[in-house]
Amino acid sequence: MKKKNNKDAAVGVRLRKDAGLTQVQLAALAGTNQAAINRYETDRAAAPYRILVWYATYFNASLDYIFGLCEEPRGRYVCVTPEGAQEVVQRKPDWSEFVEACFTPGSELNRRLKQMILKMGEEEKHK
Repeated sequence: MKKKNNKDAAVGVRLRKDAGLTQVQLAALAGTNQAAINRYETDRAAAPYRILVWYATYFNASLDYIFGLCEEPRGRYVCVTPEGAQEVVQRKPDWSEFVEACFTPGSELNRRLKQMILKMGEEEKHK
């Protein structure tokens, strides 16, 4: 999976520099070494899943931002207030993509909760 998208390498550099960190400092925080960080940032190696999740957590950035899929660090979907949720539903009647992004596969509770939310969205569309 090398050289998939050099946007994610550029985002990694931007996140690191905006935080005022050197590659050595970032590597120490992430539990890796400077050479690995350099390979990720110069797109000579793909960062492993563990590092990508660490970046997202440490820099409070979404993975879609890290992969260069959007310009907003918080991602395409941001938290909304209960009042704002109604506006989102009305503005985007097919919000199943949003719901899919909110749940981790594999949990029975998540599966049931996701189904309930999607059903509520469908009911709301038909009102």
